Amino acid sequence: MSNLTDFSKLALSPELLEVIRELGYEKLTPIQAKSIPVLLQGNDLVGQSKTGSGKTAAFSIPLLSKVDLRDRSVQALVLCPTRELCTQVAREIRKLGRRHSGLQVLILSGGQPMFPQLTALEKGVHVVVGTPGRVIDHLVRRSLDLRGVATLVLDEADRMLDMGFEEDMKTILKDIPKSRQTVFFSATFPRTIEALSRSYQKNPIRVTIEESAQASPQIRQLVYEVNPERKFDTLLWVLQQYQPDSAIVFCNLKTTVSELAEGLKAAGIPCDSLHGDLEQSARDRVMAKFRNQSTRILIATDVAARGIDVENLDMVLNFDLPAQPAVYVHRIGRTGRAGKSGVAVSFATSREKLKVLNIEKETGHALQQKTPSQLGEKALETRQVLGGSAKMQTLYIAGGRKDKMRPGDILGALTGEAGGLQGSQVGKIEIHDRFSYVAVAADIAQLALQRLRDGRIKGRKFGVEFVR
Repeated sequence: MSNLTDFSKLALSPELLEVIRELGYEKLTPIQAKSIPVLLQGNDLVGQSKTGSGKTAAFSIPLLSKVDLRDRSVQALVLCPTRELCTQVAREIRKLGRRHSGLQVLILSGGQPMFPQLTALEKGVHVVVGTPGRVIDHLVRRSLDLRGVATLVLDEADRMLDMGFEEDMKTILKDIPKSRQTVFFSATFPRTIEALSRSYQKNPIRVTIEESAQASPQIRQLVYEVNPERKFDTLLWVLQQYQPDSAIVFCNLKTTVSELAEGLKAAGIPCDSLHGDLEQSARDRVMAKFRNQSTRILIATDVAARGIDVENLDMVLNFDLPAQPAVYVHRIGRTGRAGKSGVAVSFATSREKLKVLNIEKETGHALQQKTPSQLGEKALETRQVLGGSAKMQTLYIAGGRKDKMRPGDILGALTGEAGGLQGSQVGKIEIHDRFSYVAVAADIAQLALQRLRDGRIKGRKFGVEFVR
């Protein structure tokens, strides 16, 4: 099975294979080729691979192949460290399961009202995707019954441990029948994961995909040696030189995130920040704008950025080098995907030479040493640092999945007779339970807003506004 590359060779239902064909998944990724046959056979598994390797489909496809749609009880539980990752995973399961008539997938995460979750659980769901804290809340309330769970997936298990969820994870694991299939996916494999595996898995098969930064030659890796007091000036200079359409700037501390965001905005550079203190609704808005290319620069900490999956990310910039080389690999793996090129820029002070050496050892790849030139005032005409503003603007629509809203309904309202816009002027559409986001070309954004306000979607009026 190790040389398996074609989905059609897997023992999957015709419905699943049809959806896989429709989605254009032609070849299995390495993690899928090694994991799916093992999971279809019912074995426990520990999978180690980086973000963007196709691991969500690797566990979602076997999970869906086991679900009995006639039984409206929770049969599969996927635990994730953040709400963003829960949303991403649930979206993938729903997408792959769209021919599973009546499939109910529910997100249980914090920062969301409890009542709709309680109502959904009462009606019955097949798959729960949740954060440990909120799952525990439901277990305490006895609103969540895990006695029928046949598959448990811990996605990004290493990050859940980093975030202090170990006790919650153990409590949940004890609440699920021992006959379950237990699956761990993790970007790294610390001793804590090993200990959890020994305690809660049965003869797990270990699958490791060696995907260092070297395995992605399309990522150009640069390091600038900087004086700590010139870091901000160097950041402005790098943005001016490379002109990325989209970039994530990583910092180690949330105070640095806030300071950088203030500094860039004062310099006339629109940006958004992502850190642990943000309310969930604010995090949703920030991520929607970044995915929709309404925001070009996102400044984030590692914990806040976990689970971010953005198509066509031009640049990752390490304003602060991480303490662990594995975190560096994880950060830069967000760019240079699917055959596209990307740039990873890191700032290192003279005291961080050992960190750079450890990164090079981890990746098997020498970082290209660069020197920022012309850091004088003339090189930093700040309002000219990034040529042009974002290409898209994001609109918020006060209707979502629970209102039977689909992407085609929003697209039709914008491009049909009443809307009159071109399809090329409409970007990414995201449907959430009670609201939706749609990206539109910045030069016609005001017109799009007006057309949606004046018109109807599915024959109904919905509130529409710009996402600020």
